[in-house]
Amino acid sequence: MAKLRIQRCAMKASKIEPKKGNDNIFEAVINPESYSHSFGLKYTGTMGRGDNAIGKLGPIPKYAMADPEKVSFSITVDGTGVVPDKKKQTVAQQIEKLRKIVYDYDGQEHEPTAVKIMWGKGLKSFFGRLTSMSMDYTLFHPNGEALRAKIKMDFIEARTEAQEALEAKRRSPDLTHIVQVREGDTLPVLCDRIYKDANTYLAVAAYNALDTVSELVPDTLLRFPPLETLKKSEEARYGG
Repeated sequence: MAKLRIQRCAMKASKIEPKKGNDNIFEAVINPESYSHSFGLKYTGTMGRGDNAIGKLGPIPKYAMADPEKVSFSITVDGTGVVPDKKKQTVAQQIEKLRKIVYDYDGQEHEPTAVKIMWGKGLKSFFGRLTSMSMDYTLFHPNGEALRAKIKMDFIEARTEAQEALEAKRRSPDLTHIVQVREGDTLPVLCDRIYKDANTYLAVAAYNALDTVSELVPDTLLRFPPLETLKKSEEARYGG
């Protein structure tokens, strides 16, 4: 069975690069019993024009962004000799190596390093950063030396500058979008999707020289300019 591995990485502008060498790799002797992998979305709740009408229960949530993914699991480190371990490391040695990889401040990176977590087909290559780590010591030698410990770790998704920029670009209202109208589309809905403001529909209709805003013809191509361009266009139409 594949062993869970945690590998120290270097953060580059365009990619996260795993570091080579045994000092940069921690391999669990005992695999986790389970792990959790969670996803989340953020929504804004700002009241917009018309949202304070009588009878409204509250603002309608608007999609804002995707939260970083999160992974959590616990591993057991053993120093009794009962579990076969070619390296024959003590519990303290295993914890020290793990801590150096996932927790300690890196002078070159100027922050704790990102890591690549690999475990079979489920966690093929999750790149993350440690957010919390706790040790629960459960077995001791008569001299007080820890012989077994359970380590709980929580990680948050690590992203490069390039990945962040690409995600921001996809969401940006400051780019021109060309949209092909589909059956059932309305201008306010499209404006809300692109600008997060349905009230820009009249300005978009004028920008595209539409004769009507009540009904859009399927397969029509509409231009949604950068928000700043749209505002200037409106100012020019109404004389400032």
